[in-house]
Amino acid sequence: MAQAKNGDRVKVNFTGKLEDGTVFDTTTPEGGCEHDEGGCEEGPLELTLGDGEFFEQVEEALVGMQAGETKTVVVSADDAFGVYDDDMVFNVPRDQVPSHIKPEVGQQLELVGEDDQVFVVTVVEVTDDSITIDANHPLTGEDLTFDLELLEVHPAA
Repeated sequence: MAQAKNGDRVKVNFTGKLEDGTVFDTTTPEGGCEHDEGGCEEGPLELTLGDGEFFEQVEEALVGMQAGETKTVVVSADDAFGVYDDDMVFNVPRDQVPSHIKPEVGQQLELVGEDDQVFVVTVVEVTDDSITIDANHPLTGEDLTFDLELLEVHPAA
């Protein structure tokens, strides 16, 4: 049975958890996804090892595994979404918010930057004069634990 190596296309099931055990993302129906941020879509993740399609530490952990093997890997907050940055919290005057948007605390909004890049921000405060938004990723500051199960290895051509 082939061991996975960089350049191979693999299929993997995973469950991503926070330190308190909360599942934030999973590919398995029994994964019990509980976090608002997670994709929680059923079906294995397909990726090419070494292409940077997923967290580097996860891809590195898959290298050397064979189909059917399982492994757990921790991605530190620094290597995942970084540390919380107060400079990513902004006050926006209400007159700059489109009138059709009725912001509520906890609501996630998509903003489009100058280079057409989409940013997801979270509303953290709403007053009569302004709204406060947080552009930090919701998992910023969190160490992430991934339980991996390698399902298939398709060697690079």
